[in-house]
Amino acid sequence: MTPTVCLTPQRLRSRVERVVQTLWFEAVGLILVTPLFALASGERMGASLLVLAALSATVMAWSAVYNSLVDRIEQRVSGRIASNRPHHWRVLHALGFEVSAVAFTWPLVVTLTSLSWHDALKAEVGLTLAYAAYGYVFHLVFDRLRPVR
Repeated sequence: MTPTVCLTPQRLRSRVERVVQTLWFEAVGLILVTPLFALASGERMGASLLVLAALSATVMAWSAVYNSLVDRIEQRVSGRIASNRPHHWRVLHALGFEVSAVAFTWPLVVTLTSLSWHDALKAEVGLTLAYAAYGYVFHLVFDRLRPVR
């Protein structure tokens, strides 16, 4: 099936809406993932929260850039807005984000924990899988609750 290209410009999320999206994503992610990270890494809950908060700050900056780029590219290539993103693009969106975020956060995990590079990479893989699944569900729900208008 050939995608249809919309010839009339469609709106993207505003900067304010993108900030709201990013803050909600990171806050809910911290609540869900911190206990799992503490359990898997052997770090205490407080230390795990601080590590994940540092990762969250790094990832928040990247998230705003990444999501805006993906939305613009998708709109330019397909004429589609984020709210109308099909399942297979949502999967690629979530995985692409998590893989690229590892490049920024892996050194932080090594620096801020007692984990070796190898164990930090395993932790990153676990975080990536958890956040990819969470990212898919979050963005699907967010787009339904707050569609681009």
